[in-house]
Amino acid sequence: MPGLVVFGRRWAIGSDDFVLPGAFELFVRLVWWIGILVLYTVHKGQFNCPGGGLLHSYLLVLIILLASIICALSALVYVSMQGTISNPGPRKSLPKVLYTRLLLYFPEFIWAILGAVWVSDSSVHCEKTVINAIIWTVIASWVIIVFTVVGVLIVFDPLGGKKTFYLREGVSRNLESSQSGQLLYNVKSTATRVWEQRIRLLCCCIVQDDDHRVAFTSIAELFRSYFSDTDLVPSDIAAGLILLHQEQDKMESCPKEPEEVLCHSPSSLMTDDLDVELENAAHYMLFAAAAYGWPYYIYTNPFTALCKLEGDCCGNRPTDSDITGSDRHNFHFGSILKITGLQYRDFIHISFHNKIYEIPFFVALDHKKEAIVVAVRGTLSFEDILTDLSADCEDLTLEDVLENGFVHKGITQAATYIYRKLINDGILNQAFTIAPEYKLVIVGHSLGGGTASILAIMLRNSFPTLKCYAFSPPGGLLSKSLADYTKHFIVSVIVGKDLVARLSMPNMEDLKRRIVRIVANCNRPKYQILLRGCWYEVFGGDPDDFPTELDGRNENALSQPLLAEESLMVHRSPSYSALEDESPLNSPPQYPHLYLPGKIIHIVEESSSRRLCSSDTKYTARWSNETVFSSILISPKMITDHMPDVVLKALNSLSQEHGACLSC
Repeated sequence: MPGLVVFGRRWAIGSDDFVLPGAFELFVRLVWWIGILVLYTVHKGQFNCPGGGLLHSYLLVLIILLASIICALSALVYVSMQGTISNPGPRKSLPKVLYTRLLLYFPEFIWAILGAVWVSDSSVHCEKTVINAIIWTVIASWVIIVFTVVGVLIVFDPLGGKKTFYLREGVSRNLESSQSGQLLYNVKSTATRVWEQRIRLLCCCIVQDDDHRVAFTSIAELFRSYFSDTDLVPSDIAAGLILLHQEQDKMESCPKEPEEVLCHSPSSLMTDDLDVELENAAHYMLFAAAAYGWPYYIYTNPFTALCKLEGDCCGNRPTDSDITGSDRHNFHFGSILKITGLQYRDFIHISFHNKIYEIPFFVALDHKKEAIVVAVRGTLSFEDILTDLSADCEDLTLEDVLENGFVHKGITQAATYIYRKLINDGILNQAFTIAPEYKLVIVGHSLGGGTASILAIMLRNSFPTLKCYAFSPPGGLLSKSLADYTKHFIVSVIVGKDLVARLSMPNMEDLKRRIVRIVANCNRPKYQILLRGCWYEVFGGDPDDFPTELDGRNENALSQPLLAEESLMVHRSPSYSALEDESPLNSPPQYPHLYLPGKIIHIVEESSSRRLCSSDTKYTARWSNETVFSSILISPKMITDHMPDVVLKALNSLSQEHGACLSC
């Protein structure tokens, strides 16, 4: 629902968000009030000690104050429970109740100070039980006050004052006028500046140069444009994600049409090709995982990794390989050796240098597959995250390649950095001098997979036989023409409902519209959605069949956005593109469609059986296409399916299964 407006500004909290925190505080206050009441009743005639008169008055006023707060909280919770996300009408009296509750903080604050003064007074010699009770009362008061202040800071919206400037129906909306144009510019620049400050605060621990400042501004513009046309608070998004997950589970449980099953049945030729690629992918995924260095090795071997690394990494750094960047105690290189099983002499170049648009990689000789492997590391630092989020599109211009198109800006700059190192520094020349008959293979996971894909495009003309394996690459990477061009030499491997493989700006816009639509259509209160959703996510069961306002509407009405949906978009705000005559729900996409690179292998978990200390998961793999990943799927596994150890486990399982079939 639209953010709550109090004190003349919008806040990042809805009027239906006070149910759960209010109920928790109400429970605490009730227990507290009952305890103080019992204490006062038991010691009613025993306040003859020094300072007892003040204590008597303190407890009496505290009982009355807590009773008033309990009444205010009860009213706040009751009013907040009314209505639905898109129907705040029954909650229109909530601001008045909230003002009343906030006013009660002033006497509580004063009474907490008096209690602290009384407890610290050395002349007070009352019963120990009473003094301890007052101490806990004072502590509880201050804890609640501190949490309230923190909560206010969290829900404070720096743009709350700007989003209240809506144009009325009868006002001319001529953007050519200097006044409206200046207003539009001011609001946009303020929003961008706020997002930029947030990003700088998150990245305060890294050294910031010109590249960082440009990236901050670019990412701030991206966030500003994405969040500018909705009036959803964070809890609305959480409720929408819960509803979408349950809706998806209901759709997946429905039996598939025969035509849909037939279209996924691969030919025997494609199956043979798939088996070969799966075996290669399982082999090269080790190199992509090894690029993460010691964090991955310790993550996958938590009990033995440190002992092994301490034992193997105390020797001198090898001189045969060219190593750049910081690697204290040789942990990174030692982990790479452990994971890949290679020898010191097999490494041509290793770079641990990491800045924005400059990510670590290594070049090694793989004698088993007779390949020169370039492995690019995925996201592991704030600099890598900034590279990921620099998601603007830019043209990729290459000689002798007709399929030029749009690419992800940040990842392309990272690929350009590695390309220059490989070519200008003569790293690949050195490798092919040692092993001239070997082929070139480029691999990477996540950010590394996207970088490896664009790097492969750049090197394709110089090395026509090169191959690239991109594991869980970002979805918004290449335009359609470039994605089709890469099908000859790039293989992408995606596991399950991996979020990153479906991440692109059009998909994020689609997710936003789906959230708006589903929360607008659901006629259950938000607290019920959140409670039942948490139960479903933790304990499972059947998805809830939430009744919606769509029930009973005819098909013609279904094609039109609901009024509730319109209310959840910033409609006709001078700040954003909603100034146009089109509904924001039906407006054309702002971003070009970008796709996954190359041919796509989609690995899906078929069955899973859990034992006491282990789990046995069976996977299936098939060739897929980019349209399958045109929508973000909500699932608890949307993050875990992206992790490199999960990808490696799935590939090893399929490779071993194929090997067992061949032996049979």
